[in-house]
Amino acid sequence: MKSDIEIAESVRLKPITEIAAAAGIDPDSLELYGKYKAKVPTADTRKGKLILVTAINPTAAGEGKTTISIGLADAMKRIGKNVCLALREPSLGPVFGVKGGAAGGGYAQIAPMDDINLHFTGDLHALTAANNLLSAMIDNHIYFGNKSGLKRITWRRCLDCNDRALRNVVVGLGWNCVREDGFDITAASEVMAALCLSKDMPDLKRRLGQMIVGYDGDEKPVTAHDLQAEEAMAILLKDAIKPNLVQTLEGTPAFVHGGPFANIAHGCNSVIATTTALSHADYVVTEAGFGADLGAEKFLDIKCRMNGLNPSAVVIVATVRALKNAGGAKKESLGEENLDALQKGLPNLLKHIENITQVFGLDCVVALNRFATDTAREIDTVIAAAKKAGVQAVCADCFSKGGAGGEEMAKLVTEIADASNKTLQFAYDLNDSLEDKITAVAKRIYGADGVTFAPKAKKALAALNQSPAAKLPVCIAKTQYSLSDNAALTGRPVGFTVTVRDAVFRAGAGFTVAMAGDILLMPGLPVEPNAQKMTINNSGVIRGLF
Repeated sequence: MKSDIEIAESVRLKPITEIAAAAGIDPDSLELYGKYKAKVPTADTRKGKLILVTAINPTAAGEGKTTISIGLADAMKRIGKNVCLALREPSLGPVFGVKGGAAGGGYAQIAPMDDINLHFTGDLHALTAANNLLSAMIDNHIYFGNKSGLKRITWRRCLDCNDRALRNVVVGLGWNCVREDGFDITAASEVMAALCLSKDMPDLKRRLGQMIVGYDGDEKPVTAHDLQAEEAMAILLKDAIKPNLVQTLEGTPAFVHGGPFANIAHGCNSVIATTTALSHADYVVTEAGFGADLGAEKFLDIKCRMNGLNPSAVVIVATVRALKNAGGAKKESLGEENLDALQKGLPNLLKHIENITQVFGLDCVVALNRFATDTAREIDTVIAAAKKAGVQAVCADCFSKGGAGGEEMAKLVTEIADASNKTLQFAYDLNDSLEDKITAVAKRIYGADGVTFAPKAKKALAALNQSPAAKLPVCIAKTQYSLSDNAALTGRPVGFTVTVRDAVFRAGAGFTVAMAGDILLMPGLPVEPNAQKMTINNSGVIRGLF
């Protein structure tokens, strides 16, 4: 089979003006970034039905959520539906780290793939600049007298790449304010979360101003507004707040905007892109990061709750390979039939089905992302297990066949979405204490016996329960590889507790982040990063981006 880049190069893309016109967007209203990318005007009439794509707990390479999302949208278009996509922008961290590009794969891609995976329209760079402008203004404020009385600074710098050496640094050498600082990856920046949850520019400025940069000697918060920083930050984000329009290889419109990670942030594309997409299509396929215990939980408990969104259907992506891996099969043997390992790994899928249907009260479908090595007996085993759990499962071969490989899935998802009258339920009540909210997610979504709060977390939560954070959602940062906070506990672990080591209020984002296990906000590169495998020739053609 051709490589992803060879497939992309073989397809003649339509000018983005044509894609916009087909979606009901006036081509004259576009801000063009070349021939195939554009910023579009925002809209919020929400005529469409929202379809969420999530997954089981992934392997390091992921389970193909983006590929399935794109293939599903293309397949729905093939069966005559007015559909578009609302996806996240890739981060340079995974692109040059473990996973490679994040624009789909095979015949189910958004394009231009290399642009989307690299600098795109500059959104992530603008976010990085806004975050670091605030850092510079904090240090400048201290240098010129520190009128706010800042004593404990919590704001960190950011960079859109994996660099473990920047997790903890010392700044201010050579002047009278040497202090410890650090970098998070841009996807974990509160500026990213604020932009993705903002409804418009006034809302963004409000959120930027509310961001807590540190505390004074009385432990009272000091905000970006106290430093008069939000207007300058918003100026840097004046273009980044506008959603981006691209297309799939089959010409389906795709709004690609925002990109927080679901293991360390809320993991969803921007509210603005989602509502704009819902205003231009009858069906919108969107995606939440990593497994349903992370991305879907935060999509539903945070994004949907804050913005009155109610998915009409949820698609849980699974692969036979990942289920066998969850059941104890070795990586090198995942291409071999192993019904025993598959049976042992299936409880992971069943727990995610339970969460979507019983905790959140929504209708769902299992999409089995098919690999060539999957056997008929393995596929039948997964389909039978899903049926026993009360949901339908269907094979999808979008990687090899594009939309044509997802038509059965598209018909099923459309049927369920059209018939759905379910009202979204939440995992916790906003009036619960922060500890109770965290415990509810751990018990109801992860299957934990309970939560252990480290002394640092206890102290932080006690203070936050007396602040505006008390009535807002929680965002738990933990490993994506397990339902627990321990990556080694695969499948559906039982008899475990989740350890919360710290909690931080992200006032601009509007939630409290609970740090579970050993999760880090600045990833490192692997032993052999994808960056070492990439090439670019004299004509500018890139190889190895996936």
